[in-house]
Amino acid sequence: MLATLVFSTLAAGALAPAVVRLGFAHTLALLPAGLFVAFLSWWPDVTGGQVVLQQLAWIPSLDVALSLRLDGLSLLFALLITGIGTFIYLYAASYLHGQADLPRFFAFLTLFMGAMLGAVLADDLIALLVFWELTSLTSFLLIGYEPEKPQARRAAQQGLLITVAGGLCLLAGAILLGMAAGSMRITDILVQGPALVAHPMAPAIIVLVALGAFAKSAQAPLHAWLANAMAAPTPVSAFLHSATMVKLGVYLLARLNPALGEHAWWGSLLVPVGLLTMFMGTVLALRASDLKRVLAYSTVVSLGTLVALIGLPHPMAATAMVTFLLAHALYKACLFMVAGIVDHAAGTRDATRLGGLARAMPLTALVAVLAGLSMAGLPPFVGFIGKELIYEAALGGAWWPVGVALLANACMVVVAGVVALRCFFGPAQPVPGTPHDPGLAMWIGPLTLALLGLLFGLVPAWPSLLLGPAASAVAGREVATALSLWHGFTPMLALSALTLALGALALWGWPALRRSMAGWTFVERWGPDLGYDHAIVGLQNVAAWQTRRIQTGSLRRYLGTFFAFTAACLLLTLWARDGLAVVLPRWEEVGPEVALPVLLVLASAMVLRAHSFMAGIVTAGMVGFLVALTFLFRGAPDLAFTQFSVEALAIVILLAIVGRMPFHEVDPRRPGERRRDALAAVAFGVAATLVLLAVVATPFDERLSDYFRITSVPEAYGRNLVNVIIVDFRALDTLGEIAVLALAALAAAAVITSVRARRADDQEAA
Repeated sequence: MLATLVFSTLAAGALAPAVVRLGFAHTLALLPAGLFVAFLSWWPDVTGGQVVLQQLAWIPSLDVALSLRLDGLSLLFALLITGIGTFIYLYAASYLHGQADLPRFFAFLTLFMGAMLGAVLADDLIALLVFWELTSLTSFLLIGYEPEKPQARRAAQQGLLITVAGGLCLLAGAILLGMAAGSMRITDILVQGPALVAHPMAPAIIVLVALGAFAKSAQAPLHAWLANAMAAPTPVSAFLHSATMVKLGVYLLARLNPALGEHAWWGSLLVPVGLLTMFMGTVLALRASDLKRVLAYSTVVSLGTLVALIGLPHPMAATAMVTFLLAHALYKACLFMVAGIVDHAAGTRDATRLGGLARAMPLTALVAVLAGLSMAGLPPFVGFIGKELIYEAALGGAWWPVGVALLANACMVVVAGVVALRCFFGPAQPVPGTPHDPGLAMWIGPLTLALLGLLFGLVPAWPSLLLGPAASAVAGREVATALSLWHGFTPMLALSALTLALGALALWGWPALRRSMAGWTFVERWGPDLGYDHAIVGLQNVAAWQTRRIQTGSLRRYLGTFFAFTAACLLLTLWARDGLAVVLPRWEEVGPEVALPVLLVLASAMVLRAHSFMAGIVTAGMVGFLVALTFLFRGAPDLAFTQFSVEALAIVILLAIVGRMPFHEVDPRRPGERRRDALAAVAFGVAATLVLLAVVATPFDERLSDYFRITSVPEAYGRNLVNVIIVDFRALDTLGEIAVLALAALAAAAVITSVRARRADDQEAA
């Protein structure tokens, strides 16, 4: 059932454009809605402690299976992906109505949703990596939805390069993790916590996995791509960069926390990086005025909070993490859609130019206020519960996590006030557009998410049923989750009051504060975004330098470099691996064919001494014929006859070509170049000889030849082993070789045809 849901979603991506072209774009929301209901049907099983597992054969010969797992954590993410996705589909159908590329947009959006579901449900590291990279690819296509805009192209490229680079680190970490655990299944890995913590490769695994997660979840200093991705349409920002894709790295860290969380490097890496990300996001959010960028930087703050909570050892950290995850997804997706509505209606997203919109947009103002209050952490919203739990988890350690959390939560109050209060209340400001509330399809989603934030705060027992199993999956043990709005007069309540006071004070002075912080030019001058540009320019400069040094246009230099480099690698490997071995021949077994090596050496010397291309081609043909005779003496007549045919054709063709090409008969090389080429040739020959001697000295393993001999007749219906191997056992390899030859022949035919056509045109012109 799980695999059916994932692959049906991916298949629906191919059908989505046709549905949009028929004018039924809004009906596509039935897809995520149906998926939401399907996952919701597992709620009783998961809340009862059951873990749903499914395994399908994928690559049995390599012991790779498509394993899927549904527990509290993956169910929470699946419900967020499909639930918020339902409203995003409705919202996007109206927000982007009339655009020519709308079919393409929904195709990419549907593929992205399927990839996200596959990633959070994967119970196999290989499957997780496949879906992980698919989310990077589809997000690249969605961010670059308007490729005619340079800003969109740069943002899409930046997001792809950073997340794919992180994906390469994750690939290395997954390979090491699978080797250390002896299995690629996440279920098997999670039960080996103590053994993995004690494994010598554990530090490398933690660093590599964390780098992959940090890149995907925009942790400092890899956070610049998230804000730049706001160049994408608002539905993309609301879905990918607030509730789903940017939390995939958080999901991975939370999933592996039971296996790696006890290692000293885990908390020592996650907590500082998370706190640094919170601080950086706070500074950047207070400097911005564009509504989407303000919300994007506050998302960076939230992602840093989630990562830090995973690394904290406090018993309530897992509960705080999943509660804040839910609260953030609800209010942030809502506020992103509100920002899109404001931009759509008022014609601007600049918060400094907005004000008094509540008179013309009362419904949108109500939605913004509800979501803003949850973001600010005011009771009775679920955001207040999440903030209290964050403080409780932070209070169990040093003072500086509490200080950074206080600053970050105060920033949330400021951002909520800017989006929900300054834009909709106060004096009206002139705007380019005509503000008005949107249609039902655009406001139903934000309103529902905002009301859910209020409902979950008023009745916290309902989300507790889902958050309890999710927290247990993160902690790796049974966690009793009993959310409540009131815990009495506690230090957490005092910190919440201090947060509101600091946030209100900063909101009151926000215009002056923003202008002052906007003047901090060192943020741009030394920030990671400019560093990314310098890295790209540096990479291009290195590529240009390499091209100038390597692509000289000399075929002789290319071949000489290749042979010299290959010889060096072979010789170093033989020396380092103690592979030098020489087997003396048994002279009593040597027959008349002993003359062939002598003749081969003499023929090779004649090739070197040839003073013209004609003589060189003929003497090289003699070498080929002598090799064919060697095959014949060693009992391979079919191979020998093939070699005879190839050599004869090669000599004829080469002589025909040389006769028509303006080759110089005199060798143009200087003496130094000749010595260099001779040294490369001798080194390659010595290396090849030593490798061959090492192979001959190794005892022959007859298992493969026995297999071919035994299965040739019953399975391939052939008695000629060479033909059977080429046609049956190596059929794909042979097909590839034929394809290469066919392409080469087509290219040669095209060149010859173009030359003849040019000559005909020249003759007509003359």
